[in-house]
Amino acid sequence: MDPKLQKVIDKQEIGDVIQRYCRTLDWLDAEGQASCYWPDAAVNYGFFTGSAAEFLPVVMETERSLARRWHMLSNPLIRFHSPTSASSECYGIFGGGRLQDDGSIAGDMIGGRYLDEWEKRNGEGGAQWRISARTYIVDWKSPLTDQPQFEPDPSFPLPTLKIENGEHPLYRKL
Repeated sequence: MDPKLQKVIDKQEIGDVIQRYCRTLDWLDAEGQASCYWPDAAVNYGFFTGSAAEFLPVVMETERSLARRWHMLSNPLIRFHSPTSASSECYGIFGGGRLQDDGSIAGDMIGGRYLDEWEKRNGEGGAQWRISARTYIVDWKSPLTDQPQFEPDPSFPLPTLKIENGEHPLYRKL
């Protein structure tokens, strides 16, 4: 196959995994969530550092404890290192909340970045792309309190991470 065409296919396959990641969290699909990572993937979410196999029960229990959850990730910027390895970065927004005693839902809206490493390995159904390492960075967090049950709050502040120069140690050129 033409290498340029293979790169387009690989980018689409990585993008599909990113969308599956959001969807499986929102739908509480533990098996689908596991299919986004290689089990030995190194995961660092700040509150958790370890392997994907150790992380998945933790994240699924966290998601199950929420009355609502909503994840959305941007299109990734991807750099290929070889036909079987790549790096990507994308932005994400998460909104979630827990049911309160008064029947309302309170939680947070969080914006951050996903710094991912990818490997294409043989798995069920042949070669496939999955996350081999992930670092998640929280850029901002805004409380969403006193939410009527399953009704959106039309106003919330959107504070952002203060970046004063282009030398931030976590920035990677992709």
